[in-house]
Amino acid sequence: MASLSFKNTLLTLTLAGILAGILPEIALGQRCGCAAGLCCSQFGFCNTGNDFCGTGCQSGPCTGSNGVAVANIVTQAFFDGIINQAPAGCVGKTFYTRSAFLNTLSLFTAFGTIGTVDDSKREIAAFFAHASHETGSFCKIEEDGGASKDYCDETRTDYPCAPNKNYYGRGPLQLSWNYNYGAAGDFLGFNGLNNPEIVATDSLVSFKAAMWFWMRNVHSVMTTGQGFGATIRAINGNIECDGKRPDLVTARVNLYTNFCSQLGVAPGNNLRCDNN
Repeated sequence: MASLSFKNTLLTLTLAGILAGILPEIALGQRCGCAAGLCCSQFGFCNTGNDFCGTGCQSGPCTGSNGVAVANIVTQAFFDGIINQAPAGCVGKTFYTRSAFLNTLSLFTAFGTIGTVDDSKREIAAFFAHASHETGSFCKIEEDGGASKDYCDETRTDYPCAPNKNYYGRGPLQLSWNYNYGAAGDFLGFNGLNNPEIVATDSLVSFKAAMWFWMRNVHSVMTTGQGFGATIRAINGNIECDGKRPDLVTARVNLYTNFCSQLGVAPGNNLRCDNN
C-alpha cells in the first residue's frame, strides 16, 4: 500500500489552527466521533467549512452528500456473489461478512454517498474490486508469505516497529507497513503496533482498517473523478503501475468493470494506471 504523510499533515493542520487562533474549536475525530453538525475531515479533525466537509470528508454533513443508502446497493446477494467465488474451505468465507462491512459505515458515512448516484455505485464497485483482488474474492485474510517479508520502515520513528511483530498484509485491502497499522490503530482505537494480528482475527476491525485506508487514500480519488486507474496507483502503484505489472492492473480493472455492470453503472474513463 501507498506510504502516508498522515502524521506530517496532522502537525501542519494543528500548527495552522494555533496560528489562526481556532485550535479550541478543532478536535481530533477519534472514531470520527464528531459532534452533530461537524464534519470529520480526511485527516481526522472535526469542524465545519470546506477544509473539513469538502474533498476527503469522511463523515458528517459532507459537501455533496446524496443520501444514498449503501446497504441498498451492497445487498446480501451482491456480497454473496463475491464470496461465493472463493473455493470451499477458504478461511475468509466465514470471516468476512456483509454485516461487518455495513457496520463500518457508521464511522465513515461519506463512503459511497458523495456526488451522483452513479458516483456512489462506482466508488462501491471500486472498493469491492480491490478487496476482491487483494483477498481472492474474500478467501484470504492474510497475505501469502507475508510473515517472511519485512514491512518495517525504521525511518518512520513516529510509528516504531514492536519487537517480534509483523506488519504484512491483513484484511480486505491487505493493510501493510508499521506506519499504516499505527495510524489506523490511533484512529480506530486499537493498538496497531503491538497487536497488528487483530486485523486478521476481528472481522469488524478488519473492515474498519480497510475502510480507514480507503477513506484516507482512495475516497477522494473517486469523488474527484480521477478514474479507477488512479485508485490502483493509490493502493499499489509502486508495484503495478507504469508498466510494472500490467497483468495485475488488468485483473483489477476486470473486477471493477464487472461490478459496475452488476450495479448498472458505466465504469467511467481512465481505468488503467499504465501511463497515468
